Amino acid sequence: MSTSMTFIRPGIVAGFLALLLTGGCQLPPTDSADEKPITIGTSSVLSGLDPAGVYDAGSWAVFTNIYQSLLTFEPGSPTPKPDAAESCEFTSPALTTYRCELRNGLTFSNGNALTAAAVKHSFERILRIRDPLGPGPLFANLVSVEARGSLVTFHLATADATWPSKIATGAGSVVDPAEFPADRLRKEKSASGSGPYVIASYTAEKSITLRPNTAYKGAVSQQGVAIELRYFETSQDVEKAWNAREVDIAYAGLPAATLAGIDPSDTDVRLFAGDSAEAHYLVLNMRSPHRPLRHAETRRALASLVDRGHLAGEVFDHTVTPLYSLVPQGVVGHSTAFFDRYPEVDAAYAARLLRSAGIPTPVRIRLGHQNGIAAVEARALKEQWEKDGLFRVQLAEERDFTTYQRRSLEGEFDVHLYQWIPDFPDADTFVQPLVGTGNVLGNGYTSAEVDHAIRDTQRFTDRSKAIRRFRAVQDTIAKDAPLIPVWHKQRHVVTRSTVLGGHLLAEDAVWRLWELHRL
Repeated sequence: MSTSMTFIRPGIVAGFLALLLTGGCQLPPTDSADEKPITIGTSSVLSGLDPAGVYDAGSWAVFTNIYQSLLTFEPGSPTPKPDAAESCEFTSPALTTYRCELRNGLTFSNGNALTAAAVKHSFERILRIRDPLGPGPLFANLVSVEARGSLVTFHLATADATWPSKIATGAGSVVDPAEFPADRLRKEKSASGSGPYVIASYTAEKSITLRPNTAYKGAVSQQGVAIELRYFETSQDVEKAWNAREVDIAYAGLPAATLAGIDPSDTDVRLFAGDSAEAHYLVLNMRSPHRPLRHAETRRALASLVDRGHLAGEVFDHTVTPLYSLVPQGVVGHSTAFFDRYPEVDAAYAARLLRSAGIPTPVRIRLGHQNGIAAVEARALKEQWEKDGLFRVQLAEERDFTTYQRRSLEGEFDVHLYQWIPDFPDADTFVQPLVGTGNVLGNGYTSAEVDHAIRDTQRFTDRSKAIRRFRAVQDTIAKDAPLIPVWHKQRHVVTRSTVLGGHLLAEDAVWRLWELHRL
């Protein structure tokens, strides 16, 4: 999940930006279902169809098209607007009660009615199932959901000004109670939703074909064309498919060197870079008292030996930017906390830390990573950490993404590479899910100081008032080092010149497939 923009055609982008979403309505019938699908190649794989059991970019990209959330985001807007809902608002000054009224006549693609009870069911099953790979930590503040008539009311434990944004994500996907059990994940390789698209066919880890849902009613006012997503194991595989002209679009999949080498004069190719700040971290396992990284001094020593400039230049060919804090540059609330604490690679400082804590060297750690470019990065990190004899690193590679997630959560690695795409445009999406108590990383980190600061940030509807508290959290994370920020980059999308709308795939976490068309 995944800074430099090599080439964007300004005139075309300006024209595209006029095609923004407008008011909700039912999409008119179209003959587009008979056209050849626009094909997207990506290494960001759909890992499952049940919103209660997945929390990854590849899956949520599909969810925003086949399911509806109560709210959704327009391109470039930080404020969500109604989708399945007619309207939503906080009903208490304390920001602990949030109410939505559903649109009339909503149905799932199987014909069943989408009701307030279905919304209640969708949220409650996430909390009940609590799958370790699911989005439960995003709803940590949710106490209960009430359904009455067309109204859905959320009761929160504490104030949370970001709640509208959270329910606008893939975690807020509304599912049919007739298909999705209340107490377990759905295993079938199909699903009925109420979004702008329906599933025409699906082969796990290979491809999924989507066709327009003519019964859709919501925020999207235009109907798209058929789309086929093809999944590849590595960026090199995506590149092969692109070069063979087997795909019309390459999404977040081409190797860094390929992106850097795209010729601006090539009239057959368009490269778009969005504003989405995809961040890359090293997650440090603190769960066991016998782990080598249980000591803060060991974690700080690791942090002080990371050469981000070398990784950005030599491994990623300058297509990424060094990241020095939990919240990436460009996101309101960003700081440079890790640079302030660890301004340069300093082996002498790392040695003093380990010596002062009585930690014998070399410290032996196991570094988990996936294949492809992640393996190259892992080897570079191993070299950096072993250079002065302070650490001895064993590399552990995992090809399958879901298995990699599970192995990480089960504590098989002392450190593992982790990539994070923001769920919504607010610093909270980099903070509460990653370092709040019960976070998605499962690395054993908890801090009363951080939790208190997070609750403080969520009290402000004027998000600028939360900046000081976000920076305080980042200072604490730099000191405790439960994770180490490494780099961040924009999302890149490459399309053939005959495809329109590709820039909106790069824009943010919402995959607007309905915007794609052929010339």
